[in-house]
Amino acid sequence: MTTLKEVLDGLEPTGDRLAWRGAIPDDWLQGRTAFGGLSAAIALHCAMQSEDDLPSLRSAQVSFIGPLSGSIMVTAHKLRRGKNAAFIQADVESEAGLGLRCTFVFMRAIESEVDYQTTDLPDFPRPGPGDQTFKGNPHVAFTRNFEFLDRRDGPALKPAEWLRWTRLNERDGLDPMVELIAIGDCLPPAALRLLGRNVPMSSMTWILNVLGPAPATEDGWWLLRSNADYARSGSSSQQMGIWNANGEMVAEQMQSVALFA
Repeated sequence: MTTLKEVLDGLEPTGDRLAWRGAIPDDWLQGRTAFGGLSAAIALHCAMQSEDDLPSLRSAQVSFIGPLSGSIMVTAHKLRRGKNAAFIQADVESEAGLGLRCTFVFMRAIESEVDYQTTDLPDFPRPGPGDQTFKGNPHVAFTRNFEFLDRRDGPALKPAEWLRWTRLNERDGLDPMVELIAIGDCLPPAALRLLGRNVPMSSMTWILNVLGPAPATEDGWWLLRSNADYARSGSSSQQMGIWNANGEMVAEQMQSVALFA
């Protein structure tokens, strides 16, 4: 297996600090395209190299435009940088053309009279010594880079809600934000729970808002939640969240998914 760090270390600058060449290994594919979390992690890694002294990542807006596989080209472009925030666009292309476009927002903490947070922690304790986790699906290549513990059923779960504890098998040397964005897309579309079977699907857009400047967890475990609140005419919208091992919510997410069923 090729680790995420090995994929990132394999990105080579083209001579322009805003462009890199690399490759998507077969063991990070999801069907005919790269796993979305990997593509976004590559884009974020390059965006962070494109500007000096960037503040913390606060938001990522990701568009999955087309398939990505094999050799890739990554470009990063500063849209605007002000006193507090920087907007960086990163594109990932392969032989099939533009596959991913991301807009990342980096922002420093500023003084504010507002200090408020409310979260609803799912009732699903992190994996312990007696829990039987699983390391990926042999039929979905990218999942073999992760360890999972799922909850899909139970009286407290909504009809289209899915919970999953997730961690990377190899995470040493990764930037915490790159690790978080790679983890964030690890749940299948929640609308699949309504169907009870796998069907062709494609993520269209993904928004991730980071809650705090430096998310951290214990032993690499992150709790993911996804709940589809709309699924009709082949389109699904889902609300998502990420919690750390201490039960602190570290990111809110939203995703649009095409379901071909």
